[in-house]
Formats: sequence, C-alpha cells, structure tokens
Amino acid sequence: MKTQIHDLDILKKTLSDLHLDWKEACNTLRGFQGETHVVDLVIEQHNGTDIGFAWNGQYELVVDLQFWQQPWSIEALIDRLSQRYAYHSIIKETQKQNFKVCHEENSLDGSVCLVVQRWARCVTC
Repeated sequence: MKTQIHDLDILKKTLSDLHLDWKEACNTLRGFQGETHVVDLVIEQHNGTDIGFAWNGQYELVVDLQFWQQPWSIEALIDRLSQRYAYHSIIKETQKQNFKVCHEENSLDGSVCLVVQRWARCVTC
C-alpha cells in the first residue's frame, strides 16, 4: 500500500504519536515464508511478521495483511497516520515561515483546528 509520505522525521513523530514502537536503520523486514524487504523503519509484531516503511520515491507501507496484528484495522491506521502526518507537516512548514501556533482545538470527530500567527518586527531607521 502506498502512502503520500516523504519526510522520515515527520513519519517518526507520527508513529510515536500513535504509540507505535518503531525501529530505525536499514532493516530487513521479515515477511511470510522467509520473504524479506529492505525498509527504513520497522514496527515489530508479536507473530514475527513485521510492518515496515520503505523508500520508493515516497514511503511505502510494507505489510502482509494476513498477518496484521495491530489495535486498528489497516484502513483506520492509514487514516490516523495520514491525519497526524498532515498535522506535523503543517507545523513544520508554518515554523519555517516564522509562524507560531497560537491555538489548537481537537474536535470530537478527530479533526484538528490550528490557528497560527506571525508577528512582524517593527524596525526604525
């Protein structure tokens, strides 16, 4: 399954926000019947068939759905991952442009409302 994830640091923050333990480095992902994939991040599962993220122009989720052993369905994980990744992407981009978050509101439906502002310095000549 492909995701729209390009920034490894934001991906790490996102997985941590979702309370998913991940390991970094160039790892070999253990798959079904000894199949292996080289991935950048691994989420280990108790059944020995792990989940990973591999770079292929963007980060691709590598998983064998037969052995999915997470607290959410794959669809729910992708939804949560996408939302939280977007949140961190917005925060990173606003900080680059010298904006600060002045208000954040989390709604019951899971959406997040952010209010950002930037103050210009008054310079006298």
